[in-house]
Amino acid sequence: MEAMVVARGLPAFTPSTRVQRVPAPLKNFQSASLSPMNPAISTPFSPIPSSSSTAGYAGMAGFRGGKVERCLAMAGDGGAAEAPPVRGVLFDMDGVLCESEGPSRDAAVALFAEKGVSVTAEDFIPFMGTGEANFLGGVARKYGLEFDVDAFKKRFFEIYIEKYAQPNSGLGYPGALNLILECKKAGLKLAVASSADRVKVDANLSAAGLPQSNFDAVVSADLFENLKPAPDIFLAAAKALGLPPQECVVIEDALAGVQAARAAGMRCIAVTTTLAGPKLMSAGPSLIKKSITEITLGDILTLQEPGSGSQNTGLEFMWEESELGFFDSLRERMDLDQDLALPLGYLTTRRDVFKLTSFTLGLSCIAFIATHMKAMSYASPKAVWNALVGEMRPVANGAELSTGDRVEQFKKYIADIEKKGKGQVVAEFQPKLEWLNSPPLRLQSDLRGKLVLLDFWTYCCINCMHVLPDLAYLEKKFKGQPFTVIGVHSAKFDNEKDSNAIRNAVLRYDVTHPVVNDGEMTMWRQLGVSSWPTLALVGPTGRLIAMLAGEGHRKDLDDLVAAALQFYGEKGLLNDKPIPEAPEKNKDSRLVASPLKFPGKLATDLANQRLFISDSNNHRIVVTDLEGNFIMQIGGGGGEGLRDGSFDYAAFNRPQGLTYNPSKNMLYVADTENHAVREIDFVNEKVRTLAGNGEKGSDYKGGKKGSSQVLNSPWDVCLDSSCKALYVAMAGQHQIWQVDPSDGLARVFSGDGYERNLNGKNGLSTSYAQPSGLSLGADGQQMFIADSESSSVRAVDLRSGGSQLLAGGDPVFADNLFQFGDKDGVGSKALLQHPLGVMYGSDGLIYIADSYNHKIKVLEKGSQKVTSLAGLGKAGFKDGAASSAQLSEPAGLAQGPNGKIYVADTNNSLIRVLNVGANPPTLETLELKGVPPPLPAPASAPRRLRRRLSSDIEIVKVDPVSSMNGDLELQISLPKDFHFTTEAQSKFEVDVEPDGSVSIEPMNGIIGPDGRAKLRFSRSSNYSGSGSVRISCKVYYCQEDAVCLYKGLAFEVPFDSSQENSRNTITIPYLVKPKTSTKNSLTSV
Repeated sequence: MEAMVVARGLPAFTPSTRVQRVPAPLKNFQSASLSPMNPAISTPFSPIPSSSSTAGYAGMAGFRGGKVERCLAMAGDGGAAEAPPVRGVLFDMDGVLCESEGPSRDAAVALFAEKGVSVTAEDFIPFMGTGEANFLGGVARKYGLEFDVDAFKKRFFEIYIEKYAQPNSGLGYPGALNLILECKKAGLKLAVASSADRVKVDANLSAAGLPQSNFDAVVSADLFENLKPAPDIFLAAAKALGLPPQECVVIEDALAGVQAARAAGMRCIAVTTTLAGPKLMSAGPSLIKKSITEITLGDILTLQEPGSGSQNTGLEFMWEESELGFFDSLRERMDLDQDLALPLGYLTTRRDVFKLTSFTLGLSCIAFIATHMKAMSYASPKAVWNALVGEMRPVANGAELSTGDRVEQFKKYIADIEKKGKGQVVAEFQPKLEWLNSPPLRLQSDLRGKLVLLDFWTYCCINCMHVLPDLAYLEKKFKGQPFTVIGVHSAKFDNEKDSNAIRNAVLRYDVTHPVVNDGEMTMWRQLGVSSWPTLALVGPTGRLIAMLAGEGHRKDLDDLVAAALQFYGEKGLLNDKPIPEAPEKNKDSRLVASPLKFPGKLATDLANQRLFISDSNNHRIVVTDLEGNFIMQIGGGGGEGLRDGSFDYAAFNRPQGLTYNPSKNMLYVADTENHAVREIDFVNEKVRTLAGNGEKGSDYKGGKKGSSQVLNSPWDVCLDSSCKALYVAMAGQHQIWQVDPSDGLARVFSGDGYERNLNGKNGLSTSYAQPSGLSLGADGQQMFIADSESSSVRAVDLRSGGSQLLAGGDPVFADNLFQFGDKDGVGSKALLQHPLGVMYGSDGLIYIADSYNHKIKVLEKGSQKVTSLAGLGKAGFKDGAASSAQLSEPAGLAQGPNGKIYVADTNNSLIRVLNVGANPPTLETLELKGVPPPLPAPASAPRRLRRRLSSDIEIVKVDPVSSMNGDLELQISLPKDFHFTTEAQSKFEVDVEPDGSVSIEPMNGIIGPDGRAKLRFSRSSNYSGSGSVRISCKVYYCQEDAVCLYKGLAFEVPFDSSQENSRNTITIPYLVKPKTSTKNSLTSV
């Protein structure tokens, strides 16, 4: 389909990463070829490849010059072999590398004027690409002018170089140098192969800023008798590169050039800078693009012969013009009344088959639109227009250019927009819209004289979250200048239209710039936006300068904003007056009332009665007992960061998912905005990074270890049944990864990286849409996934990596990520709205945190029946009967004891307890007792502080000691059938008060497998006061190796001031009493 689209003169489509599309009629979703680049979420009228059905092509007709211009799909052989690999690229110069075809014609017109002959630039078009002798001589013959080849060429070059081809005059096409450098980096051999004389080739390359050192060969017309369309020049260029013709790709703009490439047996990419697509198509190029700016390295490397390739449709394309209608033309080519034999002996005609097919296709389109009205509602006519003609997207020619050079290029781009009035005037914000972080603003008053960057976002979108650091960077860099960012919140989900929900997102993600709730997407439609995120730069007079879709544009925006400030500053059009502010963070009292701040996920250690809370916006992990009594906190000191080390020194950045390893007493953390997976070791009280390094990556395969492996917004984690494989929901790139906890080796397990709800038989044929919650099934062979952007719950087979849909989502169209709502039902008949959490319960049911419906739902695995359990479907806070209780975007679930489920009620900044064992089920708030605010920022390096006892430590008082010297001997014993854990060794650590009052050796150590440890003590005769020794012990023991039990002890040993000059052994016995004694109840979630 791409060949047909570009043949109409439209930009070829390169699908974007994690593209969220609404399927259009005739689209073959399962075979759509995508490429995970430039992340964005798209809506129905983002440009998408279409079906290869003949009926689909039938409608692709347009009008040009009063005639019908159309593409006819003619039957081809359909089975051509795959072409040889591409090893060389031959660039034509005029119209390909250099925007010189127009100047060449203008110079020729000036030459003929000197000869006293009036000609037009259009006279020269038929002779483009055939060499200067034919280019000039053809028109001379047309007008009967005596033609001296050498004299005409000499004067032509003088005029052309003097007026149009001075060195570094910007003659090159944007993106040409980038493509050349990418090809060289890929190991391809490059040549310029032009029908122009060498003097013009040298001048053009110099004027375009394209060093000849980038090319392995330069072949010009000087040495050839037969020029294009003869293949001689291309064959000579291939020979100069040492390559056979079939391994070369030609890039051409002229009909003669395409014909020459085909005659040489080479594949050809044609560009429509000189001729229209239909004219070029007649010569049989392999692909047509708008210009070299649109050509990618992937286009070159995967180029096939026309009608062949891995996605061969069995069709060849022929463009033609005629006064006939489409169906009249078809009648000329086929006998519609010819009989066709059907199975079972029935006969019909081609005409009847065609009618039936058309009727069925029409009904299918109507049915599709009727059943996907929600998806279609995000589209607009302006978006369709943008998809056809392209959005305003500036390109700086050459990534290797200095910042100053790039800024100058962008200034020229802006000057061209203002001179020609290209950019549309952005319509005013609708009245009565709700604004956050500022009072209502207007473009033509409050924002006039300012450069305004409109960020079209929706807070469910992970790609929109990735853009926020770029916006913060720009706001900081250009602070105090007439530049501002306005977040135009254009909701995907119904819940996101609520201003209170947006306010929570603004607070959660520390958004400080003004945000307007454009719930009806008015400005979205006026500008023709089609994907989240999209960034639109508006000039000081309200004219649109540029639109950039997707993430990863920091450098372009940085230079573009700098260029715009310079350009409009020089024009005196800027206004430095600051805009009024009204920060939301100063208005919300809830964040002060709760010790937590937007908690995201939970985990439990039922054997040791511990609850782990991911206190996301406090950047810490809080540990309480199951009743909410504070035990400890890890991280949070000084805010976000990425630091390994002691619990007080470690730092996280909005951590989310948690999973506990009971055999090693370790907690694994999805440290989301650090793009890392962390490990919390409770035995050694240390935090270390398993994988990731703080930088957002785009590696879709993995295979590296530790910090050398980049990750992308990990949102949840889950251990397999053996605790040897850690699964990671990589929300940022729509995959499930696997990490080896022993060495940090990380690699993709399931998902191809495209954002869709595609269930395949293995990991390579499966796609996810922002997976955000994971939970292991009872058999250890299945894992359940909250696939948030497809609003579904899915199951992945841990043996194959394949997946299946259990509830919600669109079961037919994998690309439809707009199938959401709030409805109980069976399988895909049930509707969810952006679920973030899932948990396989001890009762065999699957519990769903249906976040944007503010509900907890339950899924029966066998019947796939979904039933609402808690919540009213409206955000709020209310305890009591689960069916009438209220939550606000719950995101995390964890199994509790006795039929209880802990819920991270994220936007309420609370932990709730859902008691499904009660009749009827109830929802209550867990009272958090003694949870302190985050610690202050730690010192630059970790230092040892006197140990503060947590609430789960049992203090054991020991009788006072009066001896000057001796031993303290710990004798810790266990009940029958229990033993000390071998993998997690029990340890002790000593604190002395005051310092120097008692000398203890050793100050820390291991408690032996018999429960014994000996410490030597001595007191100085020079010290006559009393002292105190605290021996803090961590005792790890088990009844089964799969479950690690923990007991915290602190032996308080006072030393009298009355000192006896004797040596004694002080025995300190202790019998551990397990909290839980039944084997089958020792579980951890």
